[in-house]
Amino acid sequence: MAKSLNLCLLATALLASLTVKAETTPDADGFKNPLQQLQFNPGLDQREFERSTLNALNVYDPLESWNRRVYHFNYRFDEWVFLPVVKGYRYVTPDLVEKGVTNFFRNLGEVPTLVNSVLQLKAQRSMETTARLMINTIIGVGGIWDPATMMGLHRNSEDFGQTLGYYGVPAGPYLILPLLGPSDLRDAGGLVVDYSTKHYVNWLDVAESSSDHPEITLLEVIDQRSTVNFRYGQLNSPFEYEKVRFVYTEARKLQIAD
Repeated sequence: MAKSLNLCLLATALLASLTVKAETTPDADGFKNPLQQLQFNPGLDQREFERSTLNALNVYDPLESWNRRVYHFNYRFDEWVFLPVVKGYRYVTPDLVEKGVTNFFRNLGEVPTLVNSVLQLKAQRSMETTARLMINTIIGVGGIWDPATMMGLHRNSEDFGQTLGYYGVPAGPYLILPLLGPSDLRDAGGLVVDYSTKHYVNWLDVAESSSDHPEITLLEVIDQRSTVNFRYGQLNSPFEYEKVRFVYTEARKLQIAD
C-alpha cells in the first residue's frame, strides 16, 4: 500500500513539473502558447468564409450591373431551353453519331486555330494543327473520325482573343455575352474575327451551306453546349457570378501565356 502511494505521489510530482516546464519554456519558434488566445467561430460556414474572401476574386467589371442581368438571362435560358434541347438531342442520337458530329465541328474549328497559331508565330503548333486538319479531313472522312489524336497529334485551341493578348492588348472590362457566357471586350472582338475567318475560308463548304441550311448552325450550337459540362447553379454558392468571373479571367491569362 505504501509502495503504491509513493508511486502515485511520484507520478503527480512528475506531471506537475512537466506542466510548469511547458508553461515557462518558449516554443521552438519563440512564442509561448501561441494558440492560447486564438478564438474560433464555431458558426463559421462556407458562405461566411466566401463572403470574407471576396476581395481575392475582384476582377475589373465596371459593367457588373448589366452583366448580372445577362448572367441571369443565360441561367434561365440554359435551364428552360438549352439543357432540355441538349437532353433530347442526346436521347435520340446514337453515341457513335453524336461523337461523329462533335469531331466534325471540332475539325472545322482547326481553321481559326491554325490561323491564330501562325499569327502568334507558333511554328510547332501551326504544323501540328495543319497535320490534324489534313489527316482528319482526308482519312477521317471530313473530320467525322479523329485518327490524328490516335496518332499522337493532340488538338490545340487558339483564338483571336488569345492572339491579341499575345501581343499585349489588354483584356478590357469583363463582359457576359447573351447565350455565349463569360468574355471580355478583347475576346468578344476576337469572336467576331474567328467567326469571319471560318466563313471566309469556308472549309468543306460548310459556311456557305449554313447560309442555306440554318439547321447546320443550330446543330453546331447544340453540339457545343452538349460538350460543355458546366451547369449554372452547380457551385451551390450565392457568389457563383464572382467565382465564374475569376476563373474565366485567370484561365484566359494561362491560355495566352501558353
